[in-house]
Amino acid sequence: MPPTNYSHALHRANVWIADVDHSLDLDDRRIAHRYLRAWLHTLRDRLTIEAVVKFGQQLPEILRGEYYDGWEPSRAPVKFDAAGYVRRFAAEAFVPDDDVPAIAAAITDVIAGHMSAGQVDTVMAELPADLRGTVRDGISPGRPARTASGTAAAASLDDRVAALGEAVRTLARGLKDEHSIGDPVDQARVARAARLAEEIVVAAQR
Repeated sequence: MPPTNYSHALHRANVWIADVDHSLDLDDRRIAHRYLRAWLHTLRDRLTIEAVVKFGQQLPEILRGEYYDGWEPSRAPVKFDAAGYVRRFAAEAFVPDDDVPAIAAAITDVIAGHMSAGQVDTVMAELPADLRGTVRDGISPGRPARTASGTAAAASLDDRVAALGEAVRTLARGLKDEHSIGDPVDQARVARAARLAEEIVVAAQR
């Protein structure tokens, strides 16, 4: 490869690495490079041969060489789940398991910004839902995604907590003023507060 072409290839790879470095606020391109390699290798090993090749075609030349480094097509795909992905990524990137989802999701965003529209979505569609949630959305293995129903349930619980707080405040004011001129303690609201407290305890145990 002529020097000018090599310089261009090196520049392209460095742009990707710099963007990963900036996205993760690392201020260390060597670490950013290591994280990017871990992302490429761990994703690659979970894909079919056809998906590996299609994805690799859009990588900068130097990163493409690193992407294929150590690949064993005869084993593709290695069928690990989200927890397996985290362990593999952590081992190659030298990071704690708990840090992997956020790192992976940030790198996914960077790569999506450099590839043609839909390319990352296409490769993500090759992954199981739990693994896709970790790589694309930063969801830790074992943590349920925030579905519409889950969000509604959380909002309902928040509403009950707020209502309970209001009832308790009303009760406290009533007790303080029970010998003063003012409204008597509202027994109906006190009973409602007790019911809400029981519902909150039950919801927390689910």
